[in-house]
Amino acid sequence: MAVKTLDDLLGEGVRGRRVLVRADLNVPLDGEKITDDGRVRAALPTIRSLTEAGARVVVAAHLGRPKGTPDPAFSLRPVAVRLGELLGSEVTLAGDVVGDQAKAAAESLGDGGVVLLENVRFDARETSKSEDERAELARELAALTGDDGAFVSDGFGVVHRKQASVYDVARVLPAYAGGLVLAELEVLRTLTGDPQRPYAVVLGGSKVSDKLAVIEALLPKVDRLLVGGGMCFTFLAAQGHGVGSSLLESDMVDTCKRLLAEAGDKLLLPADIVVADAFAADAAKRTVPVTGIEDGWMGLDIGPTTVAAFGAAVRDARTLFWNGPMGVFEMAPFAHGTRGVASAIAESEAFSVVGGGDSAAAVRLLGLPEDGFSHISTGGGASLEYLEGKELPGVAVLSEER
Repeated sequence: MAVKTLDDLLGEGVRGRRVLVRADLNVPLDGEKITDDGRVRAALPTIRSLTEAGARVVVAAHLGRPKGTPDPAFSLRPVAVRLGELLGSEVTLAGDVVGDQAKAAAESLGDGGVVLLENVRFDARETSKSEDERAELARELAALTGDDGAFVSDGFGVVHRKQASVYDVARVLPAYAGGLVLAELEVLRTLTGDPQRPYAVVLGGSKVSDKLAVIEALLPKVDRLLVGGGMCFTFLAAQGHGVGSSLLESDMVDTCKRLLAEAGDKLLLPADIVVADAFAADAAKRTVPVTGIEDGWMGLDIGPTTVAAFGAAVRDARTLFWNGPMGVFEMAPFAHGTRGVASAIAESEAFSVVGGGDSAAAVRLLGLPEDGFSHISTGGGASLEYLEGKELPGVAVLSEER
């Protein structure tokens, strides 16, 4: 069965109908200030298409991990304000997820109006392992839309989760794929189909264990695999180098030895590292070759020789996928590696995909031109699982027979 799309829903007519949209509005906050509104902006086209067609839009989203109970620190209030600013009209924040306040807010919507439900993870049933509990919440979410409601799945960053507002609700309401989800999937199919070569993948971030499955899935398919970030130190340890106080997954060293043997010259590791004597922006720092990381010092960024080597590999590529920063880019002294490699990707003529998460945040935090990349994904975890060959439950459910 083919997936129905937002265009299909609009073609059926939505004026006066309540439509539940699952968006990914999980933005980084500093207190009540949104530090990167990229995910809010990515949700706009689908919401705007619906409101302009006269739909009454009920948005469900999460923020952080509030452990299934209301927590003011994870309220979506700042998101409602920002969404309203970008839409040019007020967005009401319901005071709960599916309670009396959510019901009243949904029922009071006029044509073209938008209400944002409070953080759906304030309800423990959202992430419950019990199908019955998730289904119960899904039915209550669906009830907010009334007798002729519909569901639009547009939170790509959560489609790899079997959660009530992502998966189970699509079994209760007529379900459609939003424009963002469709665009993300089209890009990922390009990477997994017959990409133009050379095809290079740049991986960073903290842990090898987080990326092991995608490394094993991509190694046979790519021409170059560049590894930076905290995960590089386990590979360096596998080569016999000391890594001082750097992040190290000792139980993954043997796995890294195997991957290095399988990869041959496909896998490119750093040649030099920026080390510091503490995990702090004002720590003493110096650049050393990978053979010179001393005890008591930790690697927090790749060095300039590595940036040049990674940059050269990136510029030769015709297809690029980047997921994970090269260092602790949030601290200015350790942002040079991420900025240098990301700039090389942006300047390349390749079809380039930024795999969401910290990578997308780094693009904006470091002031890099977003239009220098072919696509900036909103879903790091979902992108990686797709590239691993896993089924994405929130996508698969859209094509189920009902």
